[in-house]
Amino acid sequence: MSQTPEKLRNIALVAHVDHGKTTLLDALLRSAGTFAAHTAIIDRVMDNDDQERERGITILAKAAQIEWKGTKINLVDTPGHADFGGEVERALAMVDGILLLVDAAEGPLPQTRYVLSKALALDLPVILVINKVDRQDARPEEVLHEVEQLFLDLAHADHHLSFPVFSAVARESLAMAGIGMPASDGDLSPLIDAIVDHIPAPQNDMSAPLQAMVTNLDASDYLGRLAIGRVISGVMRKGDQVSLCQKPTEDNPAPVLKRKLSGLMAFQGIDRVEVAEVIAGDLFIMSGIDEVEVGDTIAALDNPVPLLRLEVDEPVLRMSFGVNTSPFAGKDGKYLTSRHLRDRLQKEILGNVSIKIANTESTDIMEVAGRGELQLAVLIENMRREGYELQVSRPEVITKEVNGKKHEPLESGTCDVPDEYVGAVTQALAPRKGRITDLRPGDANRTIVYFEAPSRGLIGFRSLLLTVTRGTALLHQSLAGWMPWAGELPHRLGGAMVSDRMGPATAYALDNLEQRGTLCISPGDELYEGMVVGENAREEEMVVNAVRAKEKNNIRTHSHDEGIKLATPVTHTLETAIEWIADDELVEVTPLNVRIRKKYLTIEDRRKYTKRNSN
Repeated sequence: MSQTPEKLRNIALVAHVDHGKTTLLDALLRSAGTFAAHTAIIDRVMDNDDQERERGITILAKAAQIEWKGTKINLVDTPGHADFGGEVERALAMVDGILLLVDAAEGPLPQTRYVLSKALALDLPVILVINKVDRQDARPEEVLHEVEQLFLDLAHADHHLSFPVFSAVARESLAMAGIGMPASDGDLSPLIDAIVDHIPAPQNDMSAPLQAMVTNLDASDYLGRLAIGRVISGVMRKGDQVSLCQKPTEDNPAPVLKRKLSGLMAFQGIDRVEVAEVIAGDLFIMSGIDEVEVGDTIAALDNPVPLLRLEVDEPVLRMSFGVNTSPFAGKDGKYLTSRHLRDRLQKEILGNVSIKIANTESTDIMEVAGRGELQLAVLIENMRREGYELQVSRPEVITKEVNGKKHEPLESGTCDVPDEYVGAVTQALAPRKGRITDLRPGDANRTIVYFEAPSRGLIGFRSLLLTVTRGTALLHQSLAGWMPWAGELPHRLGGAMVSDRMGPATAYALDNLEQRGTLCISPGDELYEGMVVGENAREEEMVVNAVRAKEKNNIRTHSHDEGIKLATPVTHTLETAIEWIADDELVEVTPLNVRIRKKYLTIEDRRKYTKRNSN
């Protein structure tokens, strides 16, 4: 093969969420002539998952490849949201350097620190790109100083403090060396040249026995399971017999399978093309080994030496996923049984190393642990779109013992709010055991609030924050370590209004209930016993008849017959429902509906449950 490691570069684009990684990747692909002249190009071409495009975030790390002056450059796009940090860690295992993007107005934020700390721990060289310098509130000189301070905090060696700096407007495909505004007739050539010059070629030996690390999994309707990763040494050839070094177990400390590489592909632009071989240092996509998992090593048949296994940070939140047991089960979905649920979750953990699953006492319920509520909500949303019905519990934090004492996860966060809402933010944090660590002036009469709080206290905090700031707050948070158990934390203020029977909700009944609290259903909605229809103004649970129709009698008065006008009900999304429910409630999720229900549907069963737990 003509390609050599000297003519190869592997680089990951990393940044805080919404600082422009995917937009810059689009621009790099265009600048390198990846798309033909007649190709219709969509924005954020790498965000090809429905939820990625809807939410405007990258969820899965993906790779593309460009050719530049005879050098092949593999570009890996990574998520910026802390909940998908496992994707970032896997991406960094595939590259020899990073392109760190920082917004010229917002500056470095929590996830900037997280991804940079991971990169410097792996001794990866950095190219800093200060993006969006065309913003009216841009402050690139100050942002560069803040990033330099960040490097001083995180650097492991003196050479980490030396890095090239570029200013960019990724949306316009413009970049220049240093701080300034790129010329309007410029392009991204200076930045791509810097990637070739500053990011080292892979230091991998083509003549050594084959070793390749699997960092990601995919699936094809035609080829079956696909393994994606990087060749560490040797040459991977299509059709060769290889050894698959799997995860050690107590019974088998060094499991090795003999398999044939029936298919081999490499990245070309945003496509995958079939190749005969992939050399050391390059990225691969291979098929033919159904047993492969993330972290496995593909090694030479006669010399199966496994690489150090890929490890990611442990999950901090867990939820129970169970079979839908409501009276409406089976009306909307295709996949309803515990076997369907278990198979789907098993499939998820094969490609997502930051999610863990565990069995419970019930065969119909699985425990699923992840990095945060957004990551788990994305999984549930994907499942409902695929036709699954399930019911999920409120998230709870995973604790651990430290010196004999119970500890829980600690989050650090930043909240960018208009000045007049700073007091509202501090008041919202106080009962959740949050602590303000710093206040800094932002731009345009805004303040950046830095805080720390237990992860448990921040469940549902985003929704509350958007309410108290009238949707103007920007919240970012990331895991900061562990802290002693903070004790009891407040949840919602009111108890649940619970339907006592099945039937369609009537406007007449809801008109009476509206005086007692806030409703989350509308007239005509089908209800069942044990379904939550609203939030009581008082703390205790209230069992109500929401299907009662107006009595037919001969009384005719103006007050009786005037039209009923109901307030707009609170419409719970999947995320807000998960945050809002209490410990004795579940969210019923189907392809068409999100309902809130009690774990025990009848009032007798709920009384038995309460009595059992109070003893």
